[in-house]
Formats: sequence, C-alpha cells, structure tokens
Amino acid sequence: MISKELIKETTVELLRKASTQLPADVKKALEDAYNKEEDEVPKSQLKAILDNVALAEENSLPMCQDTGVHIFFVSVGKVETDNIQEAIVEGVVEGTKVIPLRPNAVHPITRKNPGNNVGERMPYFNYRFTDNDYLEIGVMPKGAGSENVSALGMLTPAAGIKGIKQFILDVLLKAGSKPCPPTILGVGIGGSADIALKMGKESLLRPLDQRHPEADIAQLEEELYTTLNDVGIGPMGLGGKTTLLGVNIEYAACHTASLPVAVNVQCWAARRAACRIYPDGRVVYTTHGGD
Repeated sequence: MISKELIKETTVELLRKASTQLPADVKKALEDAYNKEEDEVPKSQLKAILDNVALAEENSLPMCQDTGVHIFFVSVGKVETDNIQEAIVEGVVEGTKVIPLRPNAVHPITRKNPGNNVGERMPYFNYRFTDNDYLEIGVMPKGAGSENVSALGMLTPAAGIKGIKQFILDVLLKAGSKPCPPTILGVGIGGSADIALKMGKESLLRPLDQRHPEADIAQLEEELYTTLNDVGIGPMGLGGKTTLLGVNIEYAACHTASLPVAVNVQCWAARRAACRIYPDGRVVYTTHGGD
C-alpha cells in the first residue's frame, strides 16, 4: 500500500524541486544558448537567467515569483494506493505554505483567492492507467505570462503543412517578449480542439534533447526550431540568436474536415518534476537525478 501521507510528502517535494530546480535538459539548453550568443545585450540576459537558476537551486527558493498553477499528470500502475487526489491536494496546500509558493489559483469570476492554490478543478489532474509496478506523479507549474500567449487555431485541411507552420510563426511573433523568452513551444496537431490543446501542453513534458519518435515529426520539430530562432526576438525580447530553447510536437488523428493546431508556450523557467513511488516506500525523482 502506498500511503496517503507518503503521496502528500512526495507532492510537496515535487513542487519544491519543480519551483527551485530546472531539469538538466533545460539548464543545458540555456547554457548552450549563452555560449553561442555573441551580442552583449542578449548574452547578459542569458547570464542573468543562469545566475538566477543557480541562486534558486543553492537557496532552495522559487526561481520565479510566478510559481504558476499546478497541472498534475498521474499514471496509476498495478499498485494499491490510498486516495491519490486528496493526498496531492493536501500536498499543494502544504507546499504553498512551506516552500513557499505564491497563491495564484483564484475564482475566474469573483477573483476570490483562497490563498492555498486550491480551487474548483485546481490543481488539475490528468490520469492514465498502466501495468507498471509503481505510481508515477508529474507536475507542471504553469505561469500566466507564457500561458496567456498560448493559442488554438482551427485550420482547414487545405492549409496543410504550410498553414501549420504559418500559424505557429504567427503565435510566436504575436507573443514577442511577453512570455519571457527564450521559450519552448509545445505544439499539438490534430485530434479536436480540446485534444490539440492538451497535446500541446503534454508535449512540454518531453525533455528538450528527445525528438519525437516518428522521423517526419522529429524533422518538423528541428525545422521549426531552426527557422523560428531566426526571427530575432531573443532573450527577454532584446534580440539575439536564441528565441526558442525547443519545439516539441505531438499529434493525433483528426476529422477529415478539420485541422486543429494548438501552441502552448512555455517560458525559459520550464518547470516540471516527476517521480515514481513504489509500494516499498521508495521514491525516485526521474526528472531530477533519480535520487
């Protein structure tokens, strides 16, 4: 039995790691961007970001004042557990208090803030069921600056690959400096409107050094990454070689009369953390060194 208390404690630690430590692939992408940048202004912005990342990790403090709202991805294996969702919600309340995290979750109409990052359908849960011998929990704290420039396009099938590329470019240009670039674009293609949006967000869980397993999709990711970095927005919108740290794409079959395309924008603080909890009490943090 995986106890409720262990799930709660692990949730707090997941939130701490996600808020104070970038995954290794994101840190490397930022370091690579700094090393290849030649212009003094964008290079100084990247240095400030890297210094901030180091200080946050050293002092176990959030790397950004906007600690986001909390999107959870839960994979339930063939294990006995004790009230997963209730335990995670309690972990969010506790983590908000002790890490601490800014209370961002408010009522959308009244804007009332309960002060603990918990509200109707928030934190938000995505579930799937597996044959694994562990419970896997992932969290993506999503800030408003990047989320606010995300977009859905319901294209016609005639738009084709050219229309897909144009839509993604338009989203990037319209976003400009608002999402604190360099950014990561999570792209969902196909499905339906809601499926495309969900795929775009879920694609951001994939490490930046892992391309899509299908060769044609991987090629499109690489092409977009190279081409879109030429727009010159640069770090914090001040110009330079790196506007994007990565482009991740997921797709689903769609209706013959439809072509949904969603772009979920992620800022440089691409926070995510995941772990596996085993019935014997072991916890392995898969995004942060496996400790």
